[in-house]
Amino acid sequence: MKEKEYPPVEVIIKEIQEKYNIVGREKELKKCIAAKLAGRHILLEGDVGVGKTTLAHAIAQYFSQNLERVDGDERYSSSRLVGHFDPPMVIEKGYTWESFVPGPLTTAMMNGSILFLNEINRMPEGTQNVLLVAMDEGVVSIPKLGTVKAKEGFFIIAAMNPQEFVATTPLSEALRDRFAWIRLEYQSEEEEQRIVKVKTGLDDDEMIRLIVKITRMTRDWPELRRGSSIRGAIDYAAIMQYMDKNDAESWISAGVMALATKVELEDGVEKKVEDVVKEIIISAMESEGFP
Repeated sequence: MKEKEYPPVEVIIKEIQEKYNIVGREKELKKCIAAKLAGRHILLEGDVGVGKTTLAHAIAQYFSQNLERVDGDERYSSSRLVGHFDPPMVIEKGYTWESFVPGPLTTAMMNGSILFLNEINRMPEGTQNVLLVAMDEGVVSIPKLGTVKAKEGFFIIAAMNPQEFVATTPLSEALRDRFAWIRLEYQSEEEEQRIVKVKTGLDDDEMIRLIVKITRMTRDWPELRRGSSIRGAIDYAAIMQYMDKNDAESWISAGVMALATKVELEDGVEKKVEDVVKEIIISAMESEGFP
């Protein structure tokens, strides 16, 4: 059977950007599309909020594939990934396919879907290793039943935070070797302004510019180990629409509400997180000549 033909990669990028409201990310999209067309599983690495999930969903939707999502944590066992037998059904039917409840890996393989492994490096190493045979040979073994062979279209997109994040488990060399790796950095200031405008519908360029500036300052502030992603700016702008933009206290209140849950204090800093966020907002407003 002849494989489906797709337009040039540049055309696909533009279609995805327009259809799924993705601002920028041309280079990353080009890499994702090339890997998908080449049949190479993708590993997206980047800080929280850089758009890893957005890219995964956009790729799945563009290629008209269902997406089986798994959110990794240290308790996510291999049986949850592959599937398990339902005890009452085993008593009634025995160890048959009728009594087996497929996990997301098995479901994706049976349906030729995309398996999205969010925060794969929070999964235990034993769970991660279940993926090796599935990626190499396109099969998964079901105890007492046999093997499931992946249908055409089965594909894995994994996402991970940088290894220095708390509660992460380094991927084994064998598993990393089976992925095409794509790094996602924070986007440019101009692109982040456009994202906030698209996501909130706010039509106040000066307000958006200052909100994005404040959010970006959190990433380099010495008292913060981790700054806010673009989600903080989006929340900030959404709240600020309903407050007095000429009132400094309104800016501080909205900023603390939006950013305090998205940043993390550096070790040894004894200040409250809301006080640090307030200092950042005041610093930005003073540099802009805000009265």
